[in-house]
Amino acid sequence: MRIAFASEGEGLQSSLSQHFGRCPKYVFVELEGSNIKQTNSKNNPFFSGHEPGMVPEFIANEGADVIISGGMGPKAIEWFEQLGIKPITAPVKPIKELLEDYINGKLTGAAPCNDHESHP
Repeated sequence: MRIAFASEGEGLQSSLSQHFGRCPKYVFVELEGSNIKQTNSKNNPFFSGHEPGMVPEFIANEGADVIISGGMGPKAIEWFEQLGIKPITAPVKPIKELLEDYINGKLTGAAPCNDHESHP
């Protein structure tokens, strides 16, 4: 399983970003069961702006099964789901804590936010 986190920085100590498309970085975590197999960070190639669908396709091309972000509009949620990626919204806190929450089944779905409707 590969999880993408919209991130304000690099690594597990960085904070989750409020928005999946306007974050400076993505932290990718590969899990084998509940064990971390690998982590890496990538710059968001669309940080300065993106067209609808570009970020979901980027995340899909990175092999992610799950995307976790602070906020997502309903169109983005639908786009990720169509690409076979499970979208999850979560409170902004360190990625390491969110990863533990995900592994323990405490993060399960996405609640769309209206202020991101035009930014999938």
